[in-house]
Amino acid sequence: MRVAVVGAGSIGAVIGAKLAATGHEVTLIARGAHLAAIVADGLTLVDRVGQFSGNYRLPAGDDPARFEQHDLVIIGLKAHAIAAMLPRMRTLIGDQTVLVPAINGLPWWYFHAVGGALEGTSLRALDPDGSMFNAIAPRHILGCVVHIAAEVRSPGEVHHTNGSRIILGEPSGGVSERLQRVASALDAAGFEATRSTNIRLDVWTKLVGNLSFNPIAALTGYLMSEIVADEDVLDVIRAMMREGMQVSEHYGVPVPMTVEQRIDLARQLGGAKISMLQDLQQHRRLELDAIVGSVIELAERASIAVPTIRHVHALTQARAKALGIQ
Repeated sequence: MRVAVVGAGSIGAVIGAKLAATGHEVTLIARGAHLAAIVADGLTLVDRVGQFSGNYRLPAGDDPARFEQHDLVIIGLKAHAIAAMLPRMRTLIGDQTVLVPAINGLPWWYFHAVGGALEGTSLRALDPDGSMFNAIAPRHILGCVVHIAAEVRSPGEVHHTNGSRIILGEPSGGVSERLQRVASALDAAGFEATRSTNIRLDVWTKLVGNLSFNPIAALTGYLMSEIVADEDVLDVIRAMMREGMQVSEHYGVPVPMTVEQRIDLARQLGGAKISMLQDLQQHRRLELDAIVGSVIELAERASIAVPTIRHVHALTQARAKALGIQ
């Protein structure tokens, strides 16, 4: 397949490099010093999970409009960067192109093909001007939830540190031919590709962890292993998870595990540095809107009280502001 990775940072670069290693034609869209290093010296992958360490010389640029149609487009951008990028991605999208947003938080497409009164709903936290559904037809979207830990250690060098599971699912449910095709390519690249028939459940199962662990990591500076070893901090995590699960259940997606089981799932990441902490340390904008603000907005719509989530959200916003991160 011809594959474009729009946002070839940590997760995007790992997926792109491994697909290239298994014979796919991969184009990378990145920016800044990271892009300059990829263009000059190639993308270096240090694979601590699989067998794909190496240097990959791949076409790369900062503007997707320079490139033609691809069979598969993977979005690895931070959630707040997607709206501005979608119109520039139209040249990559053909009639049969599959678009896989490998992103954190509640995705902008969440209410596509959901049916009922909420069909096509846009949330302010994700799509402030309601333009994202119109930028690229949502029929191209294949839902995705990524359980991978990776870091850009230096420009042009990405480390795959933990996890290999990528969950894919049609927004409308079922297992389609395109889902099978993309999942098979990821399997061959060393990932554990799960074919889901209820991708929104997978979104929420990850999100109740992200909405708690991510801001707590940003506030404390803890690695995942340090968070799960601190019982006082875990009590805050537990309260946030309970509130998040109440919201998900109201919207018809009860998470089929206990809070303690969700924490045990997070323990599997070992000493991973959580993405929001990475962003804070690099003075990059935090994904608070997609990971936390979206849940607060859904709670407001349903008149559900989420006081712990609100308090931690406010503290994390203040922390970012104090560091000059907007």
